Amino acid sequence: MGTQRPNEETSGTGRRALLGAAVLGAGGAVLGMAGTARADGARPGGGQDGHGGHGGLKSLPKPTIVGHRGASGYRPEHTFGSYQLALDLGADIVEAGDLVPTKDGHLVCRHEPEIGGTTDVADHPEFADRKTTKLLDGVSTTGWFTEDFTLAELKTLRAIERIPANRPHNTLYNGRWEIPTFEEVLKWQDEQTRERGKQVWIYPELKHPTYFRKQGLPLEERVAKLLRKHRKDRRTSPVIIQSFEPTSIERLDKLVDNPLVVLLSSADSRPWDFVETGDPRTVADLVKPAGLREMASYAQGIGPTLDLVIPRDAKGNLTQPTALVRDAHKVGLILHPWTMRNENPFLPANFRKGTDADAYGDVFGAYKAYFATGIDGVFTDQPDTGVLAREDFVGD
Repeated sequence: MGTQRPNEETSGTGRRALLGAAVLGAGGAVLGMAGTARADGARPGGGQDGHGGHGGLKSLPKPTIVGHRGASGYRPEHTFGSYQLALDLGADIVEAGDLVPTKDGHLVCRHEPEIGGTTDVADHPEFADRKTTKLLDGVSTTGWFTEDFTLAELKTLRAIERIPANRPHNTLYNGRWEIPTFEEVLKWQDEQTRERGKQVWIYPELKHPTYFRKQGLPLEERVAKLLRKHRKDRRTSPVIIQSFEPTSIERLDKLVDNPLVVLLSSADSRPWDFVETGDPRTVADLVKPAGLREMASYAQGIGPTLDLVIPRDAKGNLTQPTALVRDAHKVGLILHPWTMRNENPFLPANFRKGTDADAYGDVFGAYKAYFATGIDGVFTDQPDTGVLAREDFVGD
């Protein structure tokens, strides 16, 4: 991992106070302050034609702070309210969004195609008969699915907080924002780049590509078409694309020149495209040197779960780092693990404080442990915390 030194824009109590004010307030009080949040050596990227980046991934600060589904620790995920706040809080990249298709072929931003837990669809009697049970990547799932709605129908719904037990404060914003489309996100990205005077980056994920291809709603071609339309399909374009299915990333590698990332779940899991094609390999195989070399032939990075970087013991405490960071860097892959969250239930046991589900633990201590492994960045639900943790780390 490259080292950085703080400069006047990234150090001092003034900036900490501004970030704190953004969390305590509604987020709008410091609108645009993210323009001063980049780490030393990170250049704003180009004009508004989508080519920007001045070196693509190399222009990003390290460790890179990725706003996971926006600032989902403070707002319902995958809404413009969440995306906007992520930028206000200093995120280097916004994960906007998880892409799933509508019945009429549009791409929208939802965590999953099943939207019962992230929208108010259950409160719409006109859609009661759309509730159904489907087999989603081998798992029986009951609810309402985006592919059974037209875009116009989905636009009548409003987003709600996905995990209210952990984030009751987020329910304040239930019903405020609609479901964004990917094309709206691409336009928003350009608008924010102009307003903030620095290149805004996004990090969309293709959700369940094999599942949707079998339904005649392939994701890769739709994403590529929109990226080409908005002139954001180049290696230096400020759009990183990710998927849990390696074959989907391979397909994208033939369609666009964007930076591509393979997401990796638990070591004993198998990507669903491997299950469908009979490939017996697990994630444990993919993180071995041979698997990393193969992924490096079509991807620029990997997004492993944090447990693949530092495993936890039977009590949930962090143990010792694996060789994954070293081995991935050896073949030229960057690593953006997921997901850092401030709340106790999501932290390693030795970094928790108290027992409340929505209480914050020693997240700064956890960040320090993960950053010390040499990861290139991290997904986080609370981008301001990640920015401050990076400031602490690079200042050591």
